Amino acid sequence: MKTSKWISDIISRREVTALPVMTHPGIELNGNTVRQAVSNGVVHCQAVRTLALRYDCVAASTIMDLTTEAEAFGATVTFSDDAVPAISGRLLPDAASIERLQVPSLEAGRIPQYLKASLLATRAVAETRHLPLITGCIGPFSLAGRLFDMSEIMILIYEQPAAAHLLLEKCTTLILKYCKALKMTGAAGVMMAEPAAGLLSDDDCLAFSSRYVKHIVDKVQDDSFMVVLHNCGNTGNCTHAMVTTGAAAYHFGNKCDMEEVIREVPPTSLAMGNIDPVSVFKDGTPEQMRTAVLDLLERMRNYPNFVLSSGCDTPPHTPIENIDAFFEALNEFNRR
Repeated sequence: MKTSKWISDIISRREVTALPVMTHPGIELNGNTVRQAVSNGVVHCQAVRTLALRYDCVAASTIMDLTTEAEAFGATVTFSDDAVPAISGRLLPDAASIERLQVPSLEAGRIPQYLKASLLATRAVAETRHLPLITGCIGPFSLAGRLFDMSEIMILIYEQPAAAHLLLEKCTTLILKYCKALKMTGAAGVMMAEPAAGLLSDDDCLAFSSRYVKHIVDKVQDDSFMVVLHNCGNTGNCTHAMVTTGAAAYHFGNKCDMEEVIREVPPTSLAMGNIDPVSVFKDGTPEQMRTAVLDLLERMRNYPNFVLSSGCDTPPHTPIENIDAFFEALNEFNRR
């Protein structure tokens, strides 16, 4: 699939398209647990396929798991049947430990299962719905924060920037290898989750996130594979830095004003967002969802590169009725 044509077709369409980041509803519809889906590529693929068949999305997407690459480095992950995986403890106790850190192979941890999920889901959604698959990875700064501790790395970048850059280089090396492998599965792109970069100023985001993201974009993005840069931590403070990466699309969280941030996105790139995944998708009512979607769509009416989405991954136990209402409101708007 030519991703450049896919993007231009979306921009030229009269109707607004949608790509909410969600896999957990599919896991639950299939009667599986989060633990099973994040550990078994077949279960993961089945969840993606179930949602692709049920909802009219412009693409399918895999789980947004911010522990996979950290686990490959050796970090301890805690698992649950009904909650997303989480990093437990701190892998790197000090700056000296960064020197000793080895970049793992793609055989480490659950990476093989995620590659299997991408391979199987790419084929499944192409055969059943003729949809492209957007798979996922973590961003360099967010990965570094999970290895070194998020609070500690914020101190490290100011007190020992050379050590921080060394860690970021090692993180980038693994992510680049992983993205190349995901590309080989046939996926049309990768959504790179870099929420921790939203804690940085625009200048610091340029120095400690975007320069590394751009390196990956330059190596893997082409006419058959795109990078979607996700930063739900951005409140508008580092949109400029995000855009310097040259990613084909940008995914924004509900903390920012979508109408403001899209003005900084090139009109030939997609801007996705940003219905609150917790207060609206999970904890809201169908009527609240309808109101939120229609209000956002009305504000974004003059931006043809806008794609309706959740502000982040929709969490476990998100009511199906709310997801149905999301798409019903989109269809209502498009019929006007």
